[in-house]
Amino acid sequence: MYGGLDQKGIHQQKGLKKSQKILDYMGSTELAANLFRATQAEEKLRRDNVQDKQQANRTHFEVGRKVRQTIAELGGTMPENLPTPEQSIKQLESAAKKLANPSDKE
Repeated sequence: MYGGLDQKGIHQQKGLKKSQKILDYMGSTELAANLFRATQAEEKLRRDNVQDKQQANRTHFEVGRKVRQTIAELGGTMPENLPTPEQSIKQLESAAKKLANPSDKE
């Protein structure tokens, strides 16, 4: 789904460190595209009764290519070109928790 980029290439494209997880630095559009790709690939694997790893990898690649094609046809931005959020989802969750539960030490 990332135009042939592997995990290392995605990290580079997004400016992430090795220790940073790609999924933690996706915005909602990119997360949604990835979730759609994953669910559709899973359904196709089940429908086609895919048992072999090589065939499963081809199926994931094929579904990713179709999702990418649809994004292009709709005039959308390719996943690797979407902006990388400055904060990870974990940082945002932590900040939200602090706001929701202010300490009583004041």
